Amino acid sequence: MEERTRAYLRGRFRDYYRRATITPPPAANEREWGYIPWTESPGTTMVRHRSLLELGALEDFLERKRPQHVYFSAGRYTDPGASSMGEKDWRSSDLVFDLDADHLPSVTLGEDSYAEMLAKCKQALFRLLDFLEDDFAFEDLEVVFSGGRGYHVHVRDDGVRHLDREHRREIVDYVRGIGLEYDELIETETVSGLGRKTPTERRTLKIDGGWGRRTHRYFMAFVDELLEMNEEDALARLQEFDGIGEGKATATLNAARNNREGIEAGNVTVHTAISQLAERFAATAVERDNAPIDEPVTTDTNRLIRLPGSLHGGSALAVRRIDRDDLADFDPMVDAVPETFVGHEITVDVDRGGDLELGGESLSIPEGTQTLPEYVAMFLMARGRAEKEKE
Repeated sequence: MEERTRAYLRGRFRDYYRRATITPPPAANEREWGYIPWTESPGTTMVRHRSLLELGALEDFLERKRPQHVYFSAGRYTDPGASSMGEKDWRSSDLVFDLDADHLPSVTLGEDSYAEMLAKCKQALFRLLDFLEDDFAFEDLEVVFSGGRGYHVHVRDDGVRHLDREHRREIVDYVRGIGLEYDELIETETVSGLGRKTPTERRTLKIDGGWGRRTHRYFMAFVDELLEMNEEDALARLQEFDGIGEGKATATLNAARNNREGIEAGNVTVHTAISQLAERFAATAVERDNAPIDEPVTTDTNRLIRLPGSLHGGSALAVRRIDRDDLADFDPMVDAVPETFVGHEITVDVDRGGDLELGGESLSIPEGTQTLPEYVAMFLMARGRAEKEKE
């Protein structure tokens, strides 16, 4: 990045911070703060181990320093400005989740546009929230667009703030479906009476929530698909599974036809063939419904995370808090565009053009000297795709 470009971005970031109202996180004075300034060196220089007391009034600091990136710690400390983690005296930490679009299995780098990547990341975010709200019943959640490649979720329920790394790892394993055992999804109860000489065990798939509900949803969809087919196609479909030949396929199809209501109620042990088939859909549920989070972020009790309301130096987009009720309609390529950069045009030299969806417009940007809406030019310059032209 040329110095002229860097100076322009730095100046316009200051203009943004002059107008912005930044709401700090809870217990802001107990957190470590860090930032990355605009520097000439090609490497990244992080200034960290700062307390809010050292920075001063947050909005004044941001206007004065107009940093490229701003962070605060998930952790809360007795002495957040101490130079080593041991001296800080850790007290508690938010439980933080990070979803990055370019790490998602569903994203094809080089083919998916930036907007398409973020749309897929938003779908992964909904899956994550399903775990956090339904499975764990967390209530104190803050959803944030990171300003760059995805989303953050901050969980601040009292019950999680004192968890150590190992217990946070268990939460990670759960939402990722790591180590999920089908037998863990089965509820066993003893059944007696009704003419039985000895008590027997009834095994039922838990369908009221969790991975059991997810497994059952996919299995029932398959069963219903199977029952809508003619017999020849249904038997052929079943034999696509490893280990299912013609005889087992026939037994499975008959059991599904005769016990559909029981299977819908979670009784997947009505027949051995049904039980064995249902087990396969636990892996399907994990593959399709797991939340592909950046695991080290969640287990790290000292992690620094972006400040909502600040600007992302790699996109010139704003880091946005999103009300849960507004999440479905949130479009980062529109709603994260700072008003400060709207309504003006500037001239830049585009090194890497291409199609871009930003600010509600679909643009095709050629290479070379271009006069563009400032928010588009800011995005391209921050991404390293353009340089500021001389006035």
